[in-house]
Amino acid sequence: MSRSVRILAANDRAYRDLFDRAAENARLATETFVRLLRDYPDNAELADRIRVCEQDGDLLTHEVINHLNQTAPLAADHADVIALASTLDDIVDYVDEVADYLRLYKIDAPMDQSITLAEVLRGATEELALAISKLPRVDEVAVHKAEVHRLENEGDRIGREAVASLFDTNVDPMFVIRWKDLFERLEAAIDATEHAVNIAEGVAVKRG
Repeated sequence: MSRSVRILAANDRAYRDLFDRAAENARLATETFVRLLRDYPDNAELADRIRVCEQDGDLLTHEVINHLNQTAPLAADHADVIALASTLDDIVDYVDEVADYLRLYKIDAPMDQSITLAEVLRGATEELALAISKLPRVDEVAVHKAEVHRLENEGDRIGREAVASLFDTNVDPMFVIRWKDLFERLEAAIDATEHAVNIAEGVAVKRG
């Protein structure tokens, strides 16, 4: 059992609460992002709520690291704890970037594929939050990991088709560049959910 997992075992309640809050923050950010896209630009102010989630995610990451340092200042290996906290934060960072770029790129209306990708991302964060809530029960975490993996594969397929569609017609090259950038960040957010659930499962296995 690694030192970081022993730390988790000794401080289960505190870490579970922090990771549950971080996972819920990611779920809230993606849910808000879906709402932003569905009625964009009528509810463009929802980008401000996503920014709040991004700031909350940073605070939660700092809280995890501070708690880790306070409970075991001499521990050499905190990789599991830090990796899970950082990856949960990454999901929100990617969503915040896309929401911000909608404004910076002066997007008039979202492409249909972006809404579909956002819905896949929302589903993945919902499953991720459930997986983290089941720690350290390996079998229950694995059920949600399998669904995150399925959604990640679906996101890859949708992302490839979305990028390919940009080149189907002779459109403004800047339109292609901007939307390719947005699609890639959405895919990165979905990839981060899979990375996070893999880390969570690894923690559960080590605890077993």
